[in-house]
Amino acid sequence: MNKNYIFILIGGIIAFYANANEKQNIFLLVLGIVILMFGIYKLQATIPSKKNKQTFVESEPEDEEE
Repeated sequence: MNKNYIFILIGGIIAFYANANEKQNIFLLVLGIVILMFGIYKLQATIPSKKNKQTFVESEPEDEEE
């Protein structure tokens, strides 16, 4: 299991725990969201980008018909 998934899981659990109490602990909520976002950022950095596709269409020379 990739450690980025562990950051996402731990950050989500901390954020849910901080939000579940009657008196919300803002520090824990922010900490959980920061860890969650860090894990998502690191995970997206491992995803390769798409190949650069050419935006124009190359066409063959047309034969002129008269």
